[in-house]
Parts: sequence; structure tokens; C-alpha cells
Amino acid sequence: MASLTPLSEPGVASAEYGVVLLDGPDAIAVAMTPACAEETGRRLIAAAAIAATQDPAPPGE
Repeated sequence: MASLTPLSEPGVASAEYGVVLLDGPDAIAVAMTPACAEETGRRLIAAAAIAATQDPAPPGE
């Protein structure tokens, strides 16, 4: 996997005209349908739970 610096500041979610907007640092912006946002939220929560149990350094480093 490429070396990525994870964000430590959470994004801000809002809803406008039936679209879910996610704004984050460094001008990150995503627009999603409500269904897409719901599934993305579920996937983020599941991935966060797994990541919280992992060693932050990849094997061999």
C-alpha cells in the first residue's frame, strides 16, 4: 500500500436538497446520495473498528 498520512480532523457532514455533503480538511469535498452516504457510514464504522485494533506500523518496519 502507498504511504498515506491519515487525517486526524473529522469531516463535517450536512444535507442540502436531498444530497449528503461531506467536507473535510484540505478542501476534500464529497457529495453522495442518501443511500450512498448510509452505506459509506456503515463501512467507515466497520473499518474504524478494525483499524483501532491494529498495530499502526506495517509488518517489517
